[in-house]
Amino acid sequence: APRVAEGVTEASAAVRRLGGAEVGDKTMVDVLVPFADALTAATAEGVPLAEAWDRAADAAADAAAATARLLPRKGRARPHAEKSLGTPDAGAHSLALITRAVHGALLNHH
Repeated sequence: APRVAEGVTEASAAVRRLGGAEVGDKTMVDVLVPFADALTAATAEGVPLAEAWDRAADAAADAAAATARLLPRKGRARPHAEKSLGTPDAGAHSLALITRAVHGALLNHH
């Protein structure tokens, strides 16, 4: 579990480095960072991977919903500016759904 969390954290850093987005820009990064942080925290507590992933997927869903309050500063939604307020970022929402689907696969694997 800790190695998986480490890989997710490394992927999060790579996405930010290559894409230039940070938390608060209303992109998938607004989900990826809290997901990685929650997964790392849970696995550091010794929580088994499937349960740790579940907690992190919950954090991802909350973070995706919270993007509705943000103005887009990067990505394809940027030109929509104030028109996007009240609507979650599509990439953030998609990533949250993916994390939940992976959790289902982890449950079926064990």
